[in-house]
Amino acid sequence: MRTTEDLSLGKPLQGWRLRLYTIIFEADTRAGRLFDQWLIAIILISVAVVVISSVQAVDVRYHGWLTALEWLFTVAFTLEYLARLACVRHPMRYALSFYGVIDLLALLPTYVALLVPEVHALIDVRILRLLRVFRVFKLAAYVSEYQSLGRALAASRRKIMVFLSAVLMIVLVMGTLMYVVEGPANGFTSIPTAVYWAVTTMTTVGFGDITPKTDLGRFISSCMMLLGWGTLAVPTGIVTAEMTARRAAEPPTTRTCHECLTEGHLPEARYCLHCGAHLPAYQRENS
Repeated sequence: MRTTEDLSLGKPLQGWRLRLYTIIFEADTRAGRLFDQWLIAIILISVAVVVISSVQAVDVRYHGWLTALEWLFTVAFTLEYLARLACVRHPMRYALSFYGVIDLLALLPTYVALLVPEVHALIDVRILRLLRVFRVFKLAAYVSEYQSLGRALAASRRKIMVFLSAVLMIVLVMGTLMYVVEGPANGFTSIPTAVYWAVTTMTTVGFGDITPKTDLGRFISSCMMLLGWGTLAVPTGIVTAEMTARRAAEPPTTRTCHECLTEGHLPEARYCLHCGAHLPAYQRENS
């Protein structure tokens, strides 16, 4: 039963806020899918405009058109950002979330460039244009494959950290060994330099700026190159296994909690699986 305080605070979401919330945050409805598809297209085009405008010859010739497109995209992202803040129950919580910060970074540089004059005494505001490529990170919020990869990486983080710790120990030991075997006369002037060589060798990059000269050093290098092939496959296998395990139990919807914005609830769920908040009735629209 709704109380007067709930209604005054806009809880639970209802009316146009609930409809807007469903379109923006839930992609199972037809309107939600169309919204995501259009937003993905706009993000890709806007990033392409930023990349093209960095080419001086193109920017000089089409500066007016590129500027107009940039402002068009900025206004579109601003309206989207304001719509997200308007329809969520806790605007500040969304604004401080990862995707909320990315949304802000996608539009903020254009407005800041208006306030900061381009004078030699200040940093060139063109540097702020680099921040606009953060728009591409917004794609992760609308493509389920990105979200699946992100969840798999998060679930595998402890295994990956253990793997990285083992790799760091190996390169430290092997780098120190090469420092003793080769010595400063062959370019291994210090243990950090030798560790740098070990990292480039084990990752199969091999810049060639430092190379072993002795037979024992070449033998150690060969072992590290062969070991590098195996180590490169380990994190891939960890993440792939996690993605395979999660795919079998992947949630069938993008139904989102209005309180904590956690998605993936079952159609018949009544409470949030993360914070326990009550979920409104869910209805899937036909395609």
